Amino acid sequence: MPFRYRLQKVLDFRIKKKEEQLQEVLKAKQEVDRIQKLIDDNNLEIKGVIKIMRTTTDYRQMDSYDKYLKHLYEKGDELEKQKQDAIKKLEEEQAKLVEREKEVKVLEKHKEKALEAYREEEKIAENKLLSEVAVQKYFRVKQEQKEEEIEEEIHIDD
Repeated sequence: MPFRYRLQKVLDFRIKKKEEQLQEVLKAKQEVDRIQKLIDDNNLEIKGVIKIMRTTTDYRQMDSYDKYLKHLYEKGDELEKQKQDAIKKLEEEQAKLVEREKEVKVLEKHKEKALEAYREEEKIAENKLLSEVAVQKYFRVKQEQKEEEIEEEIHIDD
């Protein structure tokens, strides 16, 4: 009889949950990367505006540049907050993934122990069967020897 793990459905379910959680971690990582790209783009735009401000000599546009820079800095601060939130979510998702991995490892270890126990039982059953065969063979050989002795006695008596 082949080995059949009684908790295989639970193990498969946990593996599926672990894979789904891995996808969640990847999504959270992509979100962090997306926000970081927005921050980098915003910083490049700030540098570009500052460069334009320095090269422009028209003082009447300075006020609009200042307002736009203030807007960009506020946008940068908001993006940093979003990034921190995304990093926090990523850490939470990673913690969940670690928990899912532990759950899978526990069942895999249990399955290995169950398989070892099954193999031991099979080995014991096989040894028992071989022992029974050996005992039967021994008795048959003894029976044949007795029959031969009886036949010899019959031949001697004749």
